[in-house]
Amino acid sequence: MHSHRFNRRTFLRGAGITMALPWMESVRVWGDDTPKNRPASEAPVRLCVTFSGNGFQSKEWWAKGEGKAMELGRVLEPLKDFRERLLFVRGLYHEEARKGNIHSSQTGNMLSGAPIASGGEIRSGTSFDQWLAQTYGRSTKVPSLVLACEKSNPSVHKNYSMLYSSHISWSSPTTPTPLELYPALAFDRLFKDESTPADRSVLDAVLADAQDLRRRISSSDQAKLDEYLDSVREVEKRIEHAAQRGELQGWRPTLDKPNLPRPADGLPQDIAEHMKLMCDILVLGFQTDTTRIATLKLNNDHSALRFPNLPSVQQPGHGIDYMIHHLLSHSDGEDYLRVNQLFMEQVAYLARKLDSIREGERTLLDNTMLMHCSSMMVGAKHNNDELPVVVLGGARGRLQGGRVFDYRDKPDRQLCRLFLSMMDKMDVRPGRFGDAAAPLEEV
Repeated sequence: MHSHRFNRRTFLRGAGITMALPWMESVRVWGDDTPKNRPASEAPVRLCVTFSGNGFQSKEWWAKGEGKAMELGRVLEPLKDFRERLLFVRGLYHEEARKGNIHSSQTGNMLSGAPIASGGEIRSGTSFDQWLAQTYGRSTKVPSLVLACEKSNPSVHKNYSMLYSSHISWSSPTTPTPLELYPALAFDRLFKDESTPADRSVLDAVLADAQDLRRRISSSDQAKLDEYLDSVREVEKRIEHAAQRGELQGWRPTLDKPNLPRPADGLPQDIAEHMKLMCDILVLGFQTDTTRIATLKLNNDHSALRFPNLPSVQQPGHGIDYMIHHLLSHSDGEDYLRVNQLFMEQVAYLARKLDSIREGERTLLDNTMLMHCSSMMVGAKHNNDELPVVVLGGARGRLQGGRVFDYRDKPDRQLCRLFLSMMDKMDVRPGRFGDAAAPLEEV
């Protein structure tokens, strides 16, 4: 159904390195069959789903108006520059997720709407990102990129596995897609072969091939290539230094001092930097068409993250590390709001990076659907009869932003209807998905 083929792409190559190229006007880097008078590849549509757990401060999660005149609540303020490309969707939900009314039972089917098994059994449903990866994503080196900034929790809570709280992407009803927490390993998956030494620089390996290509492309493509290589080098350097800071801002061990030697390659010590690194790696995956499908879980539902990097309003002179995020979400104060905004700042950062990359007449954001969601509206209430969802981007001209949709008083409020609409824009049409039989016509 799709004309792209992985083995027909243009790459930079070195010993153990395969580095896909970004869109260029003078080279068919993605292997499209295009007319002779239009040599550049047609950019594909990408899907990115970002997730943050424990809901939001609901009184500040709102949008009204349209286009440039759209007004946003304080939680969504970081997205104000993208109002004309923002779709605010309210009132959709998963009926199956309401049956347990705890974090695990509400998160495991976030992207599928499937029934959740309890009592020691693990069963959900194939998530729509993986449905796309198994069809639309098969013609890329990496069918889907599944990133996270908080490790999976293997425990059990009220008869439900906490694996449900830790995974939004499911490759099959019984298989949560493995998470990649380490930026270095996520980076390697995009560019390095399995036999490549872990400390080998990607750019050093492909430098000769890059110089040869540079002589054969247009001046504007030369500038694009230089910009791309610089961005790869920047990410390499940031990965190298990310684990060398002094204070761990995510999960905290039960010991005051470690009883084992510290691993050579660790997680970034600053949670905000960790999130940004994962955003940058995701952008590189899209920019090179190494993948078209990605999920980024900023934290777990029932999250244990702390945020000492954020100054506390409620406890002046301190960071927001006096309680874990799950407990913080049961409050309704300014510190919880500030953490909400931190998550949306990552979405804005990702959107801004995507929008800075030109792909012909459009930007990478114009060719992407970027959805952010959570599995409940308010952490203190665990209410999921309406789920917080926003979508940014243009899906290659197929998605119109600057609109607000409120389905609270309408029938057929299945969130899976939105998923069907998004799948349709990637030319994948299963007919039914989850508990939905028809897409949202307005979207």
